[in-house]
Amino acid sequence: MTIVNSAWDLPTPFTQNLSVGRDDIDGLGHVNNGVYVSWCQRVGWQHSVELGLNLDDYHQLDAAMVIRHAEYDYVAAAFLDEECEMATWLTASDQRLTMERRFQLKRARDGVTLLRARWQLVCIRLSNGKPRRMPPVFNQRYGPAVIATET
Repeated sequence: MTIVNSAWDLPTPFTQNLSVGRDDIDGLGHVNNGVYVSWCQRVGWQHSVELGLNLDDYHQLDAAMVIRHAEYDYVAAAFLDEECEMATWLTASDQRLTMERRFQLKRARDGVTLLRARWQLVCIRLSNGKPRRMPPVFNQRYGPAVIATET
């Protein structure tokens, strides 16, 4: 898949191609908002795996980055059989407790942005759900992927 307008909001994204299937469509005939949220989760996890941290690692470390706050800006609709591409970036980290992840979804045929999203993430101890300092490996794996942004 080739995005017609390949300019992303931020440089060097991690991307994943997505195809709109029948199960993604709601009663209004377009992709359901919850599907966009699911796609963000899928691409965010794939990016984490690419950076060297997966769910097994989280369990072994008794630590995980979880969503504390999420914002989704639904810009335009996607429809059945359309091809899309989701980009994600880590855009902030205090290297102790919090990180930020952003997303942008584009339609392949015309490069139109369909969604922008932002997550505020916090590190927790999986065994009790309470905030904890990030293990050093989080900063080693995630830190180099964090890009500077103006906002």
